[in-house]
Amino acid sequence: MEDDRPAARQRARGHGRVETRTISVLSLQRCPDRGGEFFPHAAQAIRLIRRRRPLRPGARWKTVTVYAITSLTAFQADPILLARWIRGHWNIENRLHWVRDVSFDEDRSQTRTAAGPQVMAALRNLAIAALRLTGTTNIAAGLRHHARDAHRPLTTYKII
Repeated sequence: MEDDRPAARQRARGHGRVETRTISVLSLQRCPDRGGEFFPHAAQAIRLIRRRRPLRPGARWKTVTVYAITSLTAFQADPILLARWIRGHWNIENRLHWVRDVSFDEDRSQTRTAAGPQVMAALRNLAIAALRLTGTTNIAAGLRHHARDAHRPLTTYKII
């Protein structure tokens, strides 16, 4: 991006690592073709640089750069809000897509015709949502628990 000054920087320490996220935002309003033919409604271009390293001694930094575009103007979404939304996207990835892939082994599904894949995805999402509503934090353990007894109901309260 033409302006290398970061708009926002956040440092975090947790989960056995230290991480720095730096976001730079470029307004496309002043560009003659704005987003061009591929992104005609683009208003801002975003570069997010994540540097992460484990806390153990001698660990090396790993840097990942992510680019994005948005139709929101700088007035509608400032860099801090954009960074929060990008980070929130990974929450969805970790809480839903990763669970579907690992717990349900979705990538190896043989269902490929008609509405089958959409129906199966909806059923997996329903199972995950039902378990989360009951307070289950480990979906794999919740699935195993209920698989042992098909007549065991989902309870939304804890028995003391």
